[in-house]
Amino acid sequence: MKLIITGGAGFIGSGFIRHILQTRSDWQVINFDALTYAGNLENLSDVEDNPRYQFVRGSIDKYEQARDVVARGADAIINFAAESHVDRSIMDAASFVQTNVVGTQILLEAARKARGLRFIQVSTDEVYGTLGPTGSFTETSPLAPNSPYAASKACADLLARSYHSTYGMDIVITRCCNNYGPRQFPEKLIPLMTLNALQNRKLPIYGDGLYTRDWVHVLDHSRAIEAILEDGQPGSVYNIGADHEETNLDLVRKILSLLNKPDSLIESVRDRPGHDRRYAVDATKLRDELGWAPIVPFDQGLRETIHWYQSNRSWVDRVSSGEYRGYYHRMYGEREKTLDEI
Repeated sequence: MKLIITGGAGFIGSGFIRHILQTRSDWQVINFDALTYAGNLENLSDVEDNPRYQFVRGSIDKYEQARDVVARGADAIINFAAESHVDRSIMDAASFVQTNVVGTQILLEAARKARGLRFIQVSTDEVYGTLGPTGSFTETSPLAPNSPYAASKACADLLARSYHSTYGMDIVITRCCNNYGPRQFPEKLIPLMTLNALQNRKLPIYGDGLYTRDWVHVLDHSRAIEAILEDGQPGSVYNIGADHEETNLDLVRKILSLLNKPDSLIESVRDRPGHDRRYAVDATKLRDELGWAPIVPFDQGLRETIHWYQSNRSWVDRVSSGEYRGYYHRMYGEREKTLDEI
């Protein structure tokens, strides 16, 4: 199988690429990424010389670039490309609409004209909105997004659905809970709190800290996408969840405990607007239809993730300083014109 992975230099996309190249000896991957601030090619330094891997720099919201990369031929497109940080969407909703909505439509159109491709739209549980203290969202729950980020992803989901219904395209939508694991950009909760604790800095928690999320390891998310890619039903939605809920406060306390740091580092800060109280998805459909189940226990995965950040301070330093942004030019600079021309 030959895959086009959009957003493959990001945390989840790069995790999926590494997983596929490690476990599927006859699969090929084209990584199509614009290398915005969260795109880090160092995440794929261990596979960049693999003959089954190719990097192409470009943006899904530029039709000519999307069209030309699709024209290279593939069996499927997996659309990981997205602006994904809620706080950033509150400050600048326009960029989220441009990438997540306009970009998805342009990519769908390029795929439609290429014909015969399977299209996996990678979405989020945040499109469902917020939950009370009990219950969970199913694939038929109404969409009720409460942040510009979630709204942009809901729009993208509806566009993907419409291209299946109107044009008969082979499209599947996935909605996953919170991801964690090595190489996650430090603005996200687990790496941010881990790195702050290692430096004895305050760990800021919104409000009372009782906002609750389900957490799945990026490897298990990759395995779920792999199963859906192979056997998911066209036109279907699949929730991906690990049935492991943590309040932000409990999670931060676990991180501090694992690092032998005091709870006094926790600092309550002013809550953000539209903050959803709880997310939880029912992944029964994925488990029953495709036989998927998570294999990374949360406590083990959290320990290993924290250990990775402790052991890879040079990666952290390059991300913190912005030096990672120069990796593309160091590795691909002499070929940059050819790559950008696509």
